[in-house]
Amino acid sequence: MSKHIGKYLHRQMDKEAGISHSQKRTKIVATVGPASESPEQLLALARAGVNVFRLNFSHGTHANKKEIIDRIRSINKSQPYNIAILADLQGPKLRVGDLENGQIELVEGNDLTITTEKMTGTREKVYVSYPHLTKDVKVDERIFLDDGKMEVKVKKVLNDKEILVNITIGGTLLPKKGVNLPDSELTMPAMTEKDFTDLDFIIENNLDWVALSFVRRPKDIIDLKKIIKERNSKIKVIAKIEMPEALRNIRDIIVESDAVMVARGDLGVELPVEQVPIIQKEVIRKCMHRAKPVIVATQMMESMMDRTKPNRSEVTDVANAVLEGADAVMLSGETAMGEYPTLVVETMSKIIMEVENNVYDYNRDDILAPQPHSPSFLSDAICYSACKLANDTHARALIGMTQSGYTAFMLSSYRPKAPLYIFSKERSLIGQLSLSWGVRAFFYDEEESLDDILFDQINILKERGFVKEGDVVVNTGSTPVELHLPTNVVKISKVE
Repeated sequence: MSKHIGKYLHRQMDKEAGISHSQKRTKIVATVGPASESPEQLLALARAGVNVFRLNFSHGTHANKKEIIDRIRSINKSQPYNIAILADLQGPKLRVGDLENGQIELVEGNDLTITTEKMTGTREKVYVSYPHLTKDVKVDERIFLDDGKMEVKVKKVLNDKEILVNITIGGTLLPKKGVNLPDSELTMPAMTEKDFTDLDFIIENNLDWVALSFVRRPKDIIDLKKIIKERNSKIKVIAKIEMPEALRNIRDIIVESDAVMVARGDLGVELPVEQVPIIQKEVIRKCMHRAKPVIVATQMMESMMDRTKPNRSEVTDVANAVLEGADAVMLSGETAMGEYPTLVVETMSKIIMEVENNVYDYNRDDILAPQPHSPSFLSDAICYSACKLANDTHARALIGMTQSGYTAFMLSSYRPKAPLYIFSKERSLIGQLSLSWGVRAFFYDEEESLDDILFDQINILKERGFVKEGDVVVNTGSTPVELHLPTNVVKISKVE
């Protein structure tokens, strides 16, 4: 046992709260907004089961975001939760401009001019905030307005600033509503000036995850990671899948990303809505095969914005996302602006627990066997064997060590039934791993010997109430310790 183990024992923390918070394996991401940003409300949400707080950079000031960040970190210092912070960049969202009298009526069959030159819109002409519009659209391509409520079709490109469209589905158009170009190959950059400014703030404040909106190709992720690396930041990147082009490049996007979000809102506008459930299932499957965390987002419990109970279809939606293997499910307006933010999280936690306790498909190692051609084949094989051992011995703990996060993500991808505990000397990973299915992370930076390390880890878990005397545990690690090699050791033992 290390002589320094005392500094890792947090006897003042609420053991039962830590154990209770770790019982569900599928994580909950909750968006912070006016309904949930107070210190009291954030703590209540954490206690209810939130694992990751999402900050939406489409709204609010940096000063407000800094207050929220400080409040979350204060919770992490005093409570046994390790809540992660996810920063969601706005991205290049296309919108209509201001309109005469605050709205205009679009009549089916009529023509309309769309311009990239700023103006107050009329029934004859409206402004759209996309300078490349005339270059990117072609005749007969569709344009959706207000999340698909209205539709127009391109008739003619008039000049370098204007296109003529025919209204195929009419309705009342309000200012600042979103615009989607589902048929067009867009040339817009992945990040706006606002995104770059927000990213500076995110890096300065050492947040855990940053989500890139409207990802279209792997280069979008590569470019963002390059900036993060140049700033010596360890923030991990989430690719938001919400455009058809992203699906055409999905394999390579998953490879380049640290995690993926299935953002069903814009996805359901850009694509036929009946395809969204199949896409969700496929993206989850591909992410699990690559050991990348995947979040399912948008309208999961939307009826609870102003109601105390969800619709039955929403309950089924959450349950199906869990059954399909999602690492996390996300709440947006429900916790940001809803009337019952804590109740929503409690309800979602109950749904997750019910599925995981009764019908969840654990131990998916049979479909995720290590691939000999993989450069990480040997360490993958150790992780695979550790999960098999844990299952065969009914282990009460599967314990891993990691410096990059890879071992944690790999162990998690097998969806082991044994509780999964990860130790790391990289402080940044402790919060980041809160997004990953089933993972409970601990900081630990001793390197005296492998025996001491494994002994310490078991004793830390014992002190926190996660294991007890007589429990079987399976450890993974690497030796020689000082070389920090990929995982190359698996050990099985009983807690003394």
